[in-house]
Amino acid sequence: MTSSKSLSRSPSSTVSANTIVSSLLTIQTPGRGFVDLTAEVAKFVKEARAREGAVALFIRHTSASLTIQENADPSVLNDLITALGRLAPENGGWTHDTEGPDDMPAHIKTMLTASSLQIPVLNGELALGTWQAIYLIEHRSHSHRREIVLQFIGAGA
Repeated sequence: MTSSKSLSRSPSSTVSANTIVSSLLTIQTPGRGFVDLTAEVAKFVKEARAREGAVALFIRHTSASLTIQENADPSVLNDLITALGRLAPENGGWTHDTEGPDDMPAHIKTMLTASSLQIPVLNGELALGTWQAIYLIEHRSHSHRREIVLQFIGAGA
């Protein structure tokens, strides 16, 4: 049981969701690794004149994914790529290899991560923590053109 002295919550706020704004973000990835999308998503929120609500991201691919991760120490991202590589190695004996030896491992890594994210928008800003950033994870070895649907739903300014 948690003591009531160890918990606090701000007062609730209520707004009417009267705005839906959508956009398609296209990215040419450099190959396997993380691409920081935080500034682009924040720009979308600003252009949408978002005040209170949520922004959703949905990647339209099965061999790349989305995540929220630490943005301070680049070794975190390197270690995550290493961990994903250990969980789904290219030489895992996969039967699906139509697009090359990195294809099936990329599908597995996408299944282990996320195809969509939802981030609250409070007072016109993404409600990310201090050390959080929004990333596209490219699971394929080579460069690919990726599409992410961005959608804000909530109250506009």
